[in-house]
Amino acid sequence: MELIDNIKKTFAEDLRAELTAGSHVAIAASCFSIYAYRELQKELENLEELRFIFTSPTFVTDKTNKEQREFYIPRLYRERTLTGSEFEILLRNELTQKAIARECAEWIRKKVRFKSNRTGENMIGFGVVDNTAYAPLGGFTTVELGSERGDNAYMMINKLEAPLSLNYLQVFDQLWNDQNRLQDVTDEVMEQISNVYKENAPEFIYLITLYNIFREFLEDLSEDVLPNEATGFKDTLIWKKLYNFQKDAALAIINKLERYNGCILADSVGLGKTFTALSVIKYYENRNKSVLVLCPKKLYDNWATYRSNYVNNPLAGDRLRYDVLFHTDLGRRNGDSNGIDLEKINWSNYDLVVIDESHNFRNGGKVTTDDNDENPRENRYLRLLNEVIRKGVKTKVLMLSATPVNNRFNDLKNQLQLAYEGETGRFDKLLNTSASVDDIFRQAQSVYNRWAKLPEEERTTERLLSELSFDFFEVLDSVTIARSRRHIQQYYDTTDIGSFPKRLPVRSQRPHLTDLEGAISYNEIFEQINHLNLAIYTPSDFILKSKLEKYQLLNDEGMASGLTMSGRERGLRRLMTFNLLKRLESSVHSFRLTLVRIQEVIGDALDKIEAVNRGETVVVDDYPSSDSFDLDDAGSELFIGGGKTTISLDDMDYLTWQRYLDADLETLSLLTLMLKDITPEHDAKLLQLMADLRNKWANPINEGNKKVIIFTAFSDTAEYIYDTLAEDIKTKHGLNTVLITGSVDARSTLKLKGSKGLSFNQALTLFSPRSKDKETLYPDIHEGIDVLIATDCISEGQNLQDCDYLINYDIHWNPVRIIQRFGRIDRIGSKNAHIQLVNYWPDMTLDDYINLKARVENRMKVSVMTSTGDDNLLSNEDKGDLEYRRNQLKRLQEEVVDLEEMNSGVSIMDLGLNEFRLDLITYTKEHPDMDLTPFGMSAVVGATELVPAGVIFILKNRNNGVNIDHTNLLHPFYMVYLSDEGEVRCNHLSPKRLLDTMRLACKGKDAPDLKLCQQFNKETKDGYRMDAYSHLLQKAVESIITVKDESDIDSLFSEGNTTALAHKVKGLDDFELIAFLVIK
Repeated sequence: MELIDNIKKTFAEDLRAELTAGSHVAIAASCFSIYAYRELQKELENLEELRFIFTSPTFVTDKTNKEQREFYIPRLYRERTLTGSEFEILLRNELTQKAIARECAEWIRKKVRFKSNRTGENMIGFGVVDNTAYAPLGGFTTVELGSERGDNAYMMINKLEAPLSLNYLQVFDQLWNDQNRLQDVTDEVMEQISNVYKENAPEFIYLITLYNIFREFLEDLSEDVLPNEATGFKDTLIWKKLYNFQKDAALAIINKLERYNGCILADSVGLGKTFTALSVIKYYENRNKSVLVLCPKKLYDNWATYRSNYVNNPLAGDRLRYDVLFHTDLGRRNGDSNGIDLEKINWSNYDLVVIDESHNFRNGGKVTTDDNDENPRENRYLRLLNEVIRKGVKTKVLMLSATPVNNRFNDLKNQLQLAYEGETGRFDKLLNTSASVDDIFRQAQSVYNRWAKLPEEERTTERLLSELSFDFFEVLDSVTIARSRRHIQQYYDTTDIGSFPKRLPVRSQRPHLTDLEGAISYNEIFEQINHLNLAIYTPSDFILKSKLEKYQLLNDEGMASGLTMSGRERGLRRLMTFNLLKRLESSVHSFRLTLVRIQEVIGDALDKIEAVNRGETVVVDDYPSSDSFDLDDAGSELFIGGGKTTISLDDMDYLTWQRYLDADLETLSLLTLMLKDITPEHDAKLLQLMADLRNKWANPINEGNKKVIIFTAFSDTAEYIYDTLAEDIKTKHGLNTVLITGSVDARSTLKLKGSKGLSFNQALTLFSPRSKDKETLYPDIHEGIDVLIATDCISEGQNLQDCDYLINYDIHWNPVRIIQRFGRIDRIGSKNAHIQLVNYWPDMTLDDYINLKARVENRMKVSVMTSTGDDNLLSNEDKGDLEYRRNQLKRLQEEVVDLEEMNSGVSIMDLGLNEFRLDLITYTKEHPDMDLTPFGMSAVVGATELVPAGVIFILKNRNNGVNIDHTNLLHPFYMVYLSDEGEVRCNHLSPKRLLDTMRLACKGKDAPDLKLCQQFNKETKDGYRMDAYSHLLQKAVESIITVKDESDIDSLFSEGNTTALAHKVKGLDDFELIAFLVIK
């Protein structure tokens, strides 16, 4: 007897000496590996026969139920070991397993039979070569052979000669012939090995990747959170009208609503969020749930049509029955809304609330009081949270918005809070995160703030994504769905949808103010505005110190904003200044009207001062609003806390106030005088508009299409354009014009018999007859409308894609608005081949324009009394904001920008992984045994412009330490895309992009491309010469480790704990290759 210790002498060395031509070998062991075959290939090829018994059930037909995991996992491990055990990963990473498997299969076919223990009995492993026995044996892998190091402290094998060895052979023979205890599994082993070397379909490799990455997700999945097809929702009219990408979203929304109670659908403008939401509503209505839709007033008809028995309702057969109320109804306690009595409505009885344009709720909850600081009132957000969602039945919340994040992640958090009823603990339990939701958003915001201060060249999306934590992605991935137009075009088959129209280069016009000689210019007006104090809006700045106490009790003490009266007044003053600038940019007419209104308010105040001088007791209002202004600028600061506050003039230094008012009145009168001669005939901007319209009609960009939308921020301007041009357009060009400014009725040159005028929806239908289904609604009206002049009341939610030409008569200061406006005509399925955007800018350079705005804005931040009229220095933060705004506006001058690209920052488009999970769920329903698939498999797919040549590796980390700063969304899986030269095309920190790329390259390719496979096999000598790919695999792992090293070094020089010493990642042997995709 001899002892083999696998140190001085290895089992492999001994077998080489013992195996001869014609040897008979019998082995009983727990597992068999093709790498053990490779180690002894020369000797094994010459033996006569090998009989192999698996000592525990392996490959047997009475498969262990997957639910009995304690039995299933070890067995799965034994079956997987066939293509390499966990200690043979390095061998597998050489990528030659395909060639080895092919040779091994050939050898097995000629010389080997496998049987497996089919009982629960324990069998100890041993082996017999002719007259020599070896015992005990664990498995038959390179570890037992002594060529690889396993995790055993020692490996002792006894070598026994005859006659002792004959006893072993006798036991083996006895077992081999016992059909009750063993089952022949040679065919199963062959099938498993041949899976390794057969050519694979690209789609299969994509799905294997998904299976490994999202396996835990599948295990957690229960029927409860998957859409229940028994409800018949896939047979409904709405489901049949959805495009493929909308169906994906609908299924994902239902899954998220069931699992997390809420979801934000943030698809881009023009991707049909309403229809996607309607399919979800129908699903819940089929389950007898009651649904409430909350929308802005202007979108009422969109929603009302689909649930009404109207001739123009394409979904009438679905008999949808949801209630529709307005966002503003949450602020009312009584009255009627759309036929619903608000006093009687049972707010707490809705199972699902769908909030359209949910970004209107992004500022969260606040409580306000009356003038006496009494009668607290909840704002709309709190009422929705407390009365609709928290009370009564369990309410799910679906939010729709193309802009859920403005510039704070808190916007998103406030909307998400509606889903988890403001109770973070409940949400934290459902998420697979290490921190609480509040901490996650706080951390994300500080990362974003730091990133926003970086120099522009370093401020890349990649940089931001690499710094945000895994937890943040996890939250967004759990409850948001967001796809961009580009994403749909790249990753979905859009043949049935039709494409988006092609955007022609943006045209920027810079008309002068007027064509009159020697008239005032934009710059001169800006200078005059900069001299204004607008003290009329800040009377509290002039309260005598001795009287201040009287008024300090009237601030918003205890309110969320903490604003004082003077702070609120200052906010109003700033708003009125913005208002002046914006109205000047909009039109001379609108600006002139505002000047007159302010003069009237100042005149009124001066009259009151005169009355005090006469001995009368007079009060002034806290903030006399003289104009309607843009609520985008107002924030919430003006509307928090009590109503107007009155100040007694006796308590004011009214003489100083009078001086400021007189000075402003003089400036305003001067401006009014200078603008007097700029009549419509001399308004250069209006003349430019007419020239652009004539040019468009003479040279249509799509044959026969004369339709134009003219957008402006102000109804004054819209009315001015209509009053000046509409009749002219009708008489000279024979085209009808309509004006829509948010008031109930539209004004139009199209007069219908027996009708006083057009309604809002009638006007839009006659302007965009195809998209609004005019033939069904108004078959007897044969005239149409070609020019639409509108304010932003139609910039959201309307489909006006019959039109192909849009003019922004003024540039909204919020670029998102410009993008939303263009989204009315830039829509999927448009019949126009091309669309044109024209922007009208003030007649000055962009830098002058932004700097002037900045100076005026900055001046308005301080009290009137301390304002010197000099330029105030801008803080660094303000400078950063200006730079950011400058870059945004610069891009808008040259191109049409997608909303998700506008932030030059993080878009939640970059983060969700939902469609991949849906792909996997669909596939696993038909292919339940994916866990048997060997690791290390590959496929070859053709390169395209979007997916250039190279290789994508999918790796699994065996060492928990590599999830760098907790930022890899797929940890412990890592994907890396390299070019053939080893350049990293996309690293592991952009998993969404990598999975999208794989999906694009593989989806639908359910058979191997034999021509490409032949080319690949020829290059690699049928899988023997894999050095080039093995080298690329090494590079892929190095790229992961390099990123970790860089991050560790960064962490040494930043606040918080360092990761530099936390974990060591040595290299290739820390990673296991799951699969790879060769792109040729």
